Amino acid sequence: MTREQSLKEALLLREENNYIESNKILTQLADGHPEDAYIQYQCAWSYDALGEEAKAVPHYEKALQGGLDATDLENAYLGLGSTYRALGDYQKSKRVFVEALNHFPGNHALKSFYAMTLYNLGESHDAVQLLLKTLLATTTNDEIRKYKKTLAFYADHLDDKWS
Repeated sequence: MTREQSLKEALLLREENNYIESNKILTQLADGHPEDAYIQYQCAWSYDALGEEAKAVPHYEKALQGGLDATDLENAYLGLGSTYRALGDYQKSKRVFVEALNHFPGNHALKSFYAMTLYNLGESHDAVQLLLKTLLATTTNDEIRKYKKTLAFYADHLDDKWS
């Protein structure tokens, strides 16, 4: 079976929720193609799907070294940052999300996951501010949009008091 056929089979198995068999194929591909960023990214994702975050990390790191298209790069950053957070390595998670947002400042999913990392680091002010701004930038909820100006103001003045 060719590399492309094996990759196609692994991704199909994952779509069918057959994560173990998919991971077996992707692990073999990753071992055989250590410089292929896309295969490394897919292998990392497969470990995340199995709940084996620690095994996903080196594959995400290799994937981020180059060769991914913009969409896969965004998702690989999100995967690695989220994985570090899930493993309790909040400083590494923060570094990944800061780097990711430098490349993709408009990605609201990255911002949302980054806010969780900020919360874990005890940076609740920045976490709430980021979540509020993300909510205001993305919501279609009329009840929230009605208070958009007020919420935007308070997002920048969370600790202020008025007498």
